[in-house]
Amino acid sequence: MPDRPRPDAPDWGRASEAVAQVYFPHRLQVLGGGPEPRLTLASLDLGPVVVGQVGWGADVAIECDYPDSYEVNLPLTGHLESTARHGTLTSLPGQATVFRADVPSRISHWDATCTVLGVKVDAGWFEAQAETVLGIDRMHLRGLLPDQLALDTGSGRAWRQLALSLAAHLREPALFAQAEVVRAQLAGALASGLLMSVFPDGATAAVHAGPAQPRHVRRVVDALHDDPARAWTAAAMAEVAGVSVRRLQEAFRTWLGTTPTDYLVEVRLVRAAADLRADPAATVSDVAARWGFSSASRFAAAHRRRYGCSPSQARA
Repeated sequence: MPDRPRPDAPDWGRASEAVAQVYFPHRLQVLGGGPEPRLTLASLDLGPVVVGQVGWGADVAIECDYPDSYEVNLPLTGHLESTARHGTLTSLPGQATVFRADVPSRISHWDATCTVLGVKVDAGWFEAQAETVLGIDRMHLRGLLPDQLALDTGSGRAWRQLALSLAAHLREPALFAQAEVVRAQLAGALASGLLMSVFPDGATAAVHAGPAQPRHVRRVVDALHDDPARAWTAAAMAEVAGVSVRRLQEAFRTWLGTTPTDYLVEVRLVRAAADLRADPAATVSDVAARWGFSSASRFAAAHRRRYGCSPSQARA
């Protein structure tokens, strides 16, 4: 068993900050090891994708929220133990642990011998890739991504080899700095390869893949898709589910990586965006009202967050 946690030494603080600058802000807990870290850290920045290699040289635990990005951690040596949606999960070489964007996560034991190849992917960009490559919307993607990938056979092995080939350039982080097209193509190849390794049978299989959602979640999801323009409240959604508001929110977080309200906004945005293209005679206010937005300004703000532009710009 690891030693009991002890206060971080100053050098541990600097090591934590160095990793945070490449990946994510986190809370580091040293479980056992020497007074100073033996940090391994090298990275290659491809824009929306960062590939890096990290090792602490000690037993540590890490808590992180993964703001605005997904993270796939491939142990090259040792083991990585984390708390997943359905219990404790341990990944070894040939496997990878998947962390969802904006979801609090805990790596409960990153062992002293473990070096990880980490692939960090911008959430909005990756979700757009999923829509383009497989036709999977953001909410389905967040709900269907598994907690762990097998990377020792088939398309998973091919993607692992691609990631490892890029890792060979980690000591030359500026290799593609002046070649934006190359960086974009490499990032796209990593994202597409990851999606195809998770969903090798394509979009139709993806939508029906993974463990079945609880019935109360499915009932609400179906109701929101059937009537997104309804003036839904949290209480009304909970009534459809037959559970409390708090339990419904927890279930949506667990299974879809979002809240019921945010899921509803996503459904409305998809419908409204389609109307903007299909009905040029309708004003932005008309489209906003048609799909349940309380005002055109709220619709415009949500559209900008989701698509990076205003409704009028999207239409143009």
